[in-house]
Amino acid sequence: MKNPSAIAREFVERGRCDACPVIDMHGHYGPYPSIYMPRPYADGMVESMDRCGVACIVCSSHAALVDAERGNAEMAQVIGENPGRFYGYRVVNPNYPRQVAEEVAKFAEGQGFAGFKFHSDQHEYPITGDAYAPALEYAQEHRLLVLAHTWGESRYDRPAMLGEVAAKYEGATFLMGHAGYGEWDAALAVARERDNVYLELTAAYEVGGLIERMVGEVGSGKIVFGTDLPWFDPHYGIGAICFSRIADEDRQNILHRNAEGLLGPVLGTEPSG
Repeated sequence: MKNPSAIAREFVERGRCDACPVIDMHGHYGPYPSIYMPRPYADGMVESMDRCGVACIVCSSHAALVDAERGNAEMAQVIGENPGRFYGYRVVNPNYPRQVAEEVAKFAEGQGFAGFKFHSDQHEYPITGDAYAPALEYAQEHRLLVLAHTWGESRYDRPAMLGEVAAKYEGATFLMGHAGYGEWDAALAVARERDNVYLELTAAYEVGGLIERMVGEVGSGKIVFGTDLPWFDPHYGIGAICFSRIADEDRQNILHRNAEGLLGPVLGTEPSG
């Protein structure tokens, strides 16, 4: 194998690398309407994770995108039944402002939640809108994560819009879901300019040379790994990281170190070396 990476070599030979565990910062739980997913529940997801050394995953429930109360309760149950493997994002739907306030009020009741999930495109509500304020204020006060779906040229959540929100709520940390897919220049600019914005890689792996560009222009310390599991197999994303022209130190940052730092309060650990 011409790739000089010891991490890549071990993944190829064993399917996993003990020296470089993986933390998936963008997953979902449960079935999704009109699409067949063979492993949408905890047992199947854990089987997929174990095959390639994914230590844990941070998820939002698919059901919560439609019914936040029911779906967030489902996610809390999954976390409780799978300690150390599943952590969660609490979904808020800005089309129901009173429900947003109720879900924020419940945040402290559930263990294992790292922050909030916004899906502005699906909810057809701009990420800059006032209805998100209770969740953003809470995330800022408690220094939580916000995983925000972003997509290039979207009128609801393009990268510049996330940058506007991140500038207003500097105490919260924003994961730019899908790295603002398609608007790469704008996405990288926001990640460079805002200390509290990280690029999250789900779906961006397919773009040749993009990971090298991200590392070169933003730095591997501002990039986190995600897959949308159970939508996509983790092996694909891990392979893209392993065979990008970056250093093993960068691979360690992207695959687990950055996540360990961001998830410290819920993992109860310090970042590994």
